[in-house]
Amino acid sequence: MITRRVSRNPRTTQGDLVNDLQKAGTNLTKATVSNTLRRQGLTSCSARRVPLLKPVHIRARLKFAREHLDVLEEYWENVIWSDETKVVLFGTNTTRRVWRRVNAELRPKNTIPTVKHGGGNIMLWGCFSPSCSSSKGIAELVRVYEIMNGAMYCEILGANLLPSARALKMKCGWVFQHDNDPKHTARATKEWLRKKHSKVLDGRTCTIGD
Repeated sequence: MITRRVSRNPRTTQGDLVNDLQKAGTNLTKATVSNTLRRQGLTSCSARRVPLLKPVHIRARLKFAREHLDVLEEYWENVIWSDETKVVLFGTNTTRRVWRRVNAELRPKNTIPTVKHGGGNIMLWGCFSPSCSSSKGIAELVRVYEIMNGAMYCEILGANLLPSARALKMKCGWVFQHDNDPKHTARATKEWLRKKHSKVLDGRTCTIGD
């Protein structure tokens, strides 16, 4: 019963299981429930955060997969993939869990050091391609000092996209990929890419921005 319940709903708590068992006439402690689940290979972990997929996003991703199902590997090797990311300069912005004893929460090995205001972070734009073995496929990496909008994004592309294509030794007709972020789909960005005759891989399946 315990394993079936958790398999149906992984968010079920130990307290929920204890209450359900009591209603069924069985009295077990949370520790016994936990040990039973562990013997079945189930452990309590922090749930991973993933993009919220609405039906329209699921259909778009399925459509993209079907359209590119038979695309040759050589095609993907001629794609420049790009994205932005925020790098935390100190510590981590994810949840960490530790095994500890009661009243041992402040022992150094059970804590994660922090600083005021989070220690700061930097925003980076970068691109890569699997086609270039000499540089392991990594091209330009640009630090963004201000909030990025469509105009700034075009400046970054203007200064780095073509040099990246040359550094990656892309073949004629290479394709550029970016996701569905608003600055990527802005009118100014689309116009810039059109003027540069850049082929763009449909990125509507990559980011939840609709």
